[in-house]
Amino acid sequence: MLRKRATRFAAHRRLPHPEVGAVIASTRLLHTAPSRSDGSSSVSRPLSRATYARGFATVPDLPAPRKPLFTKILIANRGEIACRVIRTCRKLGISTVAVYSDVDENALHVQMADEAYCLGPAPSAESYLRIDKIVEVAKRSGAQAIHPGYGFLSENAKFAERLAAEGLVFIGPGVQAMKSMGSKSESKDIMLAAGVPCVPGYHTSEPVPVSELEAQATKLGYPLLIKAVLGGGGKGMRIVRSADEFLPALESAQREALKAFSDERVLIERWIERPRHVEVQVFGDSMGNVVSLWERDCSVQRRHQKIIEEAPAPGLSDEVRKDLSDKAVAAAKAVNYLGAGTVEFILDCDTDEFYFMEMNTRLQVEHPVTEMITGQDLVQWQLEVASGNPLPLRQEEIPRIGHAFEARIYAENPRNDFLPDVGPLLYKSTPQPSESLRLEEGFPQGSNIEVYYDPLISKVVAHGRDRTEALRILKKALEEYHVAGLSTNVEFLKSLAGNEAFIGQELDTGFIAKHRAELFPPISVPPPDVLAQAALFLLLREQPLQLPSLSSPWRSLAFRRFSDIYERHFRFQQDPLLNQENPSAISEVTVVSSKPGLFDIEVKNPNQEPTTFWDVKAQMTSPTTVSSTLVSQKVHTTVVQQSPPPTVLPTATTTDRLHVFHEGHKTTLLIPPPNYLLQIAAEVMSSGVIRAPMPSLVVDVRVRKGDEVKKGQTIVVLESMKTEIVLRAEVDGVVKVVGCKKGDMVEEGKELVSIKDVP
Repeated sequence: MLRKRATRFAAHRRLPHPEVGAVIASTRLLHTAPSRSDGSSSVSRPLSRATYARGFATVPDLPAPRKPLFTKILIANRGEIACRVIRTCRKLGISTVAVYSDVDENALHVQMADEAYCLGPAPSAESYLRIDKIVEVAKRSGAQAIHPGYGFLSENAKFAERLAAEGLVFIGPGVQAMKSMGSKSESKDIMLAAGVPCVPGYHTSEPVPVSELEAQATKLGYPLLIKAVLGGGGKGMRIVRSADEFLPALESAQREALKAFSDERVLIERWIERPRHVEVQVFGDSMGNVVSLWERDCSVQRRHQKIIEEAPAPGLSDEVRKDLSDKAVAAAKAVNYLGAGTVEFILDCDTDEFYFMEMNTRLQVEHPVTEMITGQDLVQWQLEVASGNPLPLRQEEIPRIGHAFEARIYAENPRNDFLPDVGPLLYKSTPQPSESLRLEEGFPQGSNIEVYYDPLISKVVAHGRDRTEALRILKKALEEYHVAGLSTNVEFLKSLAGNEAFIGQELDTGFIAKHRAELFPPISVPPPDVLAQAALFLLLREQPLQLPSLSSPWRSLAFRRFSDIYERHFRFQQDPLLNQENPSAISEVTVVSSKPGLFDIEVKNPNQEPTTFWDVKAQMTSPTTVSSTLVSQKVHTTVVQQSPPPTVLPTATTTDRLHVFHEGHKTTLLIPPPNYLLQIAAEVMSSGVIRAPMPSLVVDVRVRKGDEVKKGQTIVVLESMKTEIVLRAEVDGVVKVVGCKKGDMVEEGKELVSIKDVP
């Protein structure tokens, strides 16, 4: 049975939640020269400062009479996009209805909405994908329309059809457009007929035997791309570089597509070796008008999923930019498109030719960068056209001001192949939003990032007069974005924003692989000042009563007793996933104090000369902040102590994990267990035990007890946070124990398979 939370009071609805950054799409008003190849841009007429001061550009000169907007809508989503839609609805005086699963009962979007209803258990198939329950909530609450956000049901034509049958408005495109553009094969036929160039390949809307796909792949030639016919987000997509790789890649892509989209059909197309991913934001209304709101570059990706986006796309000539927009508008008109959509193109870096890739029939994750350079609220545009009103602006009226970046902050470990992470947001501190900086938040401190959903935590959006300024603002914001409690990609994003090739606009979808060495520089041991600050934090927070007292009678003597001097030793180990060059390296810190607040600190790192800091003044200025003077320079360092600690090795755990935020960088330190436990753990690790790297669903078990296996052979396939993870044998041997089966939910660290090493 659906459960309803208490309806919020209208007065409360007008107060922004303290964890939600101010959404300010406005930026400096510029009178710039015509577009240049460095990414800066011009606009024929700047919007007034008074218009920008209201956060989003007011819709100008709408023809009268306008149809009224909805009075109440339901948001069939969660996280930051649900919060994003709620903010625009508040601005427009529209009441909102949230839905949630059991684990999201106290989520931010639930707290922000006027009403909230529980849909069911945590798995999305039992909650956020339950069309019948969502329709029931909409009718019970009196919602007139449903905003699907992105993901979940946002591109589900059956959902849109059901809403129409129930007399509810789907805030999205028409059903036929969704079906046509949702099929990658059908959409290519439509695009070719409309004069939009497409990548050479083989596609059909009918199921195709494996033998036929294999024959077509041979005919097309390698490398090629296997891609799910339905869906997006990199799901069901595999790059194949030789005939030997084709069948395993096809099987994996079909399996992932079936789970993600309930359809295992795939197509194949030529793989362009140096492609850029450039997409165009389009909008259509019910009168047949379609406009382009300029393009975005989304080339930097991992696992075929975007990680940083920018608008406009840098380095494009005016001719290419206009051609992209014209072709995108033609694509939308070909299917009588309504609402927000994105036409995605592959741009060949070697020829500057571009090809239609697909159309996403929804609002994109990266829509804020378009809002920042145009000053428009795209959610408001969605509500206007869904209500039957015309587009707010004509093509020639759409501004293009400056440059914007969006960085997606994910719960994942980039140094561990970007595998997603789950757990609590133990600590979270974000930069202050401003006219040039926007935060899209959905999970405040204390939230739990669940295994059932996408690992996106939030988005940081920066705007500047040109690309250089926007990138500087983004990098500074990332340095001030602190998260502890689970792994995130913040440090990686900082490295990316400061990368010379990225700064130099050397963009293509293979950027991360090509520049891996620079993006993941070797990490040996923590800097001495970081270790000193960590030791001071532990000393001041955990042992305040053991420090010398100002009232001690020994302080009046010329020669004080030795017992009046307090000395403490600390041992630290960097996170082994980060310090892969020497994961067992131990750093030692000795802190000596003879006066309250005054310390001598010696740091010994492996294979380095000791570093000593004399007469360090230090104090705790907050439960997480140490203020000190190291080498005559006052520094404020945030240290977050995480307990209980995670498992680092199969049989050994640390007593504590410290996250140190110091001078724009984060360092994670472990207080290591005794050496004898580490030795036992090392022996276990070499025995062929395969464990779950995170809470996961077991998708497939490829071995049985007694099977002989070879090193590198696939043993277990897991799925976590919409990502498939393949676990392989580390040794040749015989399977001794199989501790899981297909369909099991397994916790982090659970022994899945044990392999007896065969010499």
